[in-house]
Amino acid sequence: MGRAIKLEITHQSSDCKARTGFLHTPHGTVETPMFMPVGTRATVKFLSPEELKEMHAGVILANTYHLFLRPGEETIRLAGGIHKFMNYDGPVLTDSGGFQVFSLKDTRSISEEGVSFKSHLDGSKLFMSPEDSIRIQEAIGSDIAMSFDECIPYPSSYDYCKESVDRTIRWAERGLKVHTREDQALFGIVQGSEFADLREYCAKALVAMDFDGYSIGGTSVGESKETHYKMLDDTIKFLPEDKPRYEMGIGAINDIFEAVERGVDMFDCVLPTRIARHGTLMTSHGRITIKNNKYKNDFTALDDNCDCYTCKNFTKAYLNHLQRNNEGLGSRLLSIHNLRFLIKLVEEIRLAIKEDRFLQFKKETLESFGFDERGF
Repeated sequence: MGRAIKLEITHQSSDCKARTGFLHTPHGTVETPMFMPVGTRATVKFLSPEELKEMHAGVILANTYHLFLRPGEETIRLAGGIHKFMNYDGPVLTDSGGFQVFSLKDTRSISEEGVSFKSHLDGSKLFMSPEDSIRIQEAIGSDIAMSFDECIPYPSSYDYCKESVDRTIRWAERGLKVHTREDQALFGIVQGSEFADLREYCAKALVAMDFDGYSIGGTSVGESKETHYKMLDDTIKFLPEDKPRYEMGIGAINDIFEAVERGVDMFDCVLPTRIARHGTLMTSHGRITIKNNKYKNDFTALDDNCDCYTCKNFTKAYLNHLQRNNEGLGSRLLSIHNLRFLIKLVEEIRLAIKEDRFLQFKKETLESFGFDERGF
């Protein structure tokens, strides 16, 4: 059958499993590996679609759970789909809503049919099944949809994880059966926590279902870096070479390098915009807190190696002033910088892969941020 998306690998690194290429989608072609900004409620906080394009953002992630609550998937469908609704003509990925539903651990209950939970907005009783998640994502009209899964809390017992993985596999199959949009890809999500045999079991079961791509779930949820990277190793070797691999919820620089080195093509995280709103910035000289008094009379650019709108037009002193006074423009300018910084870093990663110097580039970059060679 035809595929809504296609991954075209153009270069495999000679020094590790990192690879670069193109992901062809119904709303354009984007280069991989890629960092995807998070637009939870059909908006990347404080940024316009034009600003996202100017910083060379590709795929934007929107959240099924939040859009299901407000404005509701029917409103987005009537608008002509998520792209017209938010005026973004690039590719959009929706998560399944599973992570948000399962984070409501005090108000939700799991059954074979799905999950009952209370809205965090008004406390109303709601229910989501694997079929509901797919139906909502089809109405939203994203280019890439996710299977409904349980994001297993860490740590969890082996028996609990086994039961959860079995259910996640059954839910993935149910979602796949009702998915009908030919212009929308559907990814399976591999779970299994820290248990290598469960990761293998889940990955093999999902690969047998022939999804359009595969997500690596359940990482970066409180485990150590050693455990996190072992989870990656225990998963990715069972995923096909010719389909996109997506590690969910990573945006730290060391995690990005470790994921790319293992052959991950896609990743997303709220980290850059969230920490920006609190005045923390990623720069080529390490992280800084712009609110600190030492920047009050610093009239230099935020990062002399950055090409973003913020760095080209404003000084640290001005950004310090905005942040100290809780000005909305400050949140906008800092968010622009952090997102462009990560997107530009991944552009440089792609170039390093193409020139077969990825491991050297990783070493140099992590050292400049104070990490050791393992990224710790």
